[in-house]
Amino acid sequence: MIHAPRAIPSKAPRTEKGAVLVVALIFLLLLTILSVAASSRSLLQERMAGGLRNAQQAQMSAENALRGAEWKLWKSTSQVGGHLDCQSGAISSDDGCVVYNPSDTNLYGAAGLVTKFRSQQSWLNGTGMVYKGPGGSMDYTSSSTMGTVGQLAQNPLYLIEDMGPELPPGSGVQHESGDTGPNNNGPGQVNTHIYRITARATGGNPDALRVVQSTFDAQATN
Repeated sequence: MIHAPRAIPSKAPRTEKGAVLVVALIFLLLLTILSVAASSRSLLQERMAGGLRNAQQAQMSAENALRGAEWKLWKSTSQVGGHLDCQSGAISSDDGCVVYNPSDTNLYGAAGLVTKFRSQQSWLNGTGMVYKGPGGSMDYTSSSTMGTVGQLAQNPLYLIEDMGPELPPGSGVQHESGDTGPNNNGPGQVNTHIYRITARATGGNPDALRVVQSTFDAQATN
């Protein structure tokens, strides 16, 4: 009895299974790279947004302290006999005011207190007046301020300089306060001086620092 030959089923080469695995691993690697890149970009954008927020906080806080110092200066002579306490050779601990004297190296030298307050790029403690809002009771470093102005790394500071009497055009060269002092003309006399105000503030990060400045005319005495 003759039997017909049986067909032998063909088998796929084993190398095809290995190729599929390699392709899958390549796609997995590509997806991982894309995921890491997207995550890194998101973190970078978050840091940039945080840096911008800190810079804006520092700028607004410095401007706020500057306006507060201007208001304090203006209000100091709102009543007859009132004046701002500006000292010669030292910064007043009551009003943060000093009489401008460029020959005083302790204040205006390269390492002087006023020079550093106006130009130092890092935070400066122990110089100037701490600004704590219009009522003097706001602590901007407290977490309780988060819902209103945002928590700051440091409370803003300001410094006021009495640059001397304001002179009308043609009456001479503008000069700084001399021996007569800014507060010796007596009550009821108009004695307008030029003041330079400098304010320093940080954002939520102490590395975000802003220094702003203005000049302000006000009566030294009233």
